[in-house]
Amino acid sequence: MCSSDLLCVIFMVGCAQLLIALAGLARYAAAIPIAVVEGMLCSIGLMIIVKQFPSFFGFADKVTAKEFYQFVLSIPQFAQGLTFPVFLTSAVTLVALFVLGGLQKKVRLLQILPPQLLAVVLGTVLGLGLNLGSMNNGKFLISIPAGLSMHFSMPDFAGLLARRDLWYAVAMGVIMLTMIDGVESLATAMAIDRIDPYRRRSSPNRVLLAMAISNVASSLVGGLTIIPGGVKSKANIAAGGRTLWANFTNSICLIIYIAVGYQLINLIPRGVLASVLLYTGWKMCEPAVWRHVAHVGRDQLIVFTFTVLVTVATDLLIGIIAGVVAKYFLNLLLCRRAAATLNDEKASDFTNMVNFFRNPVARTSMEDRILHLYLDKPLVCFNSMKIDEVLAKLPDDIRGVHLHLQTEVSIVDHTSCEALHYLVESTAESSVPVTVIGLDKMRRLSAH
Repeated sequence: MCSSDLLCVIFMVGCAQLLIALAGLARYAAAIPIAVVEGMLCSIGLMIIVKQFPSFFGFADKVTAKEFYQFVLSIPQFAQGLTFPVFLTSAVTLVALFVLGGLQKKVRLLQILPPQLLAVVLGTVLGLGLNLGSMNNGKFLISIPAGLSMHFSMPDFAGLLARRDLWYAVAMGVIMLTMIDGVESLATAMAIDRIDPYRRRSSPNRVLLAMAISNVASSLVGGLTIIPGGVKSKANIAAGGRTLWANFTNSICLIIYIAVGYQLINLIPRGVLASVLLYTGWKMCEPAVWRHVAHVGRDQLIVFTFTVLVTVATDLLIGIIAGVVAKYFLNLLLCRRAAATLNDEKASDFTNMVNFFRNPVARTSMEDRILHLYLDKPLVCFNSMKIDEVLAKLPDDIRGVHLHLQTEVSIVDHTSCEALHYLVESTAESSVPVTVIGLDKMRRLSAH
């Protein structure tokens, strides 16, 4: 399959994503458990870290490592082959990042000028002083071609239509890329929501709609598929970005830098960039993240750790699927324990397996303009979005919603509990506040 055929595939992937978004199906991404999302974020941080060591040390030979474990096993080789001036520049930059990052909340200037920017300037000046541009044929510095290239490639739909031998491969490529692109993108958006200082929630359908439009536009000018950048978003938040204008500003600045500021960018040592990414990756997987998940509960730590291990051993999509499956069986085990505690012989594994995907709202009633929703099934990440569907169709004249967790609700898992708390907090000041009744009667599995 040539590049023009690949552009056709990306175009069709964008069209498929557009149909999914317009049908409102992207909301089912909420079924991905929080522990899996946080595990995915941690895995991305670990993968970022290990891939920066060649540039950080100034390793001049060819890097043959491709997988996570290969990069880990190659760290001694990278360290032995270091170029001292590059390593010194990288190390000073990394130390500056941690020192300035620790002072950011205390020093007003660091809230205006991000630590990353100051550290990059420091590392660039040091690199100029050590004359890194003259070493290794200038390969220790970032290299961006002069100006913007005006050579655009167009997808060859007519040529692909004539190649019947490629139709099956194209169909499989569209299906797989739509799944991988969609799941990874929506999971990344959910992961960024977890570190948003204002605890806002992204709209899955809007995320996928933006992805679809971007993929279609990218394919028409010879670009590859688009995936929301977890690293960029994390760096954006750390630098003080709070609204969508931060993304817009980031994009405009990238275009300006590449068009007219490429000569300044080419002065930045690769080791300095590696230090910034090391710092960003560390923030995504530092011990505080693991302690937080452990505080939520040992069961969540198991799912989190399993997701991390599978992701770094395989890839992001398989890690997400493995984490979701692990969470599914964990919820099944918790339901069995709850049934044993209540001596409920009717709550079989098969019943719970089915109930995990059924609407937990058994019936509704209206009393004094208060809508009462009665739940009678386990409330887990796989069915909790059904409540959102009901709340999206609320009558106009109500003044509140009461969610009643009846005795049949054997468990409320972590993801659903977080969703309930968010629902209560986000509607507390609105004209239709939501109240959860019965949660206080359940036995908590952790102190979270």
